[in-house]
Amino acid sequence: MTDHTHHDTAKRNPLLKAAQEEMTKFERKENEFRKKDREERAAELRLPLDAIKVH
Repeated sequence: MTDHTHHDTAKRNPLLKAAQEEMTKFERKENEFRKKDREERAAELRLPLDAIKVH
């Protein structure tokens, strides 16, 4: 049973790593999109974005 569990874990690890890498890429793109969107909306409303602390 231990060999079976080890084999399943070994098969999952590459998949888990790939999923984590894809999630990291997605989060990076999402953050870039939100930043750009925020900047565009601030420009439309003529808000001083530098004066406002944005995380």
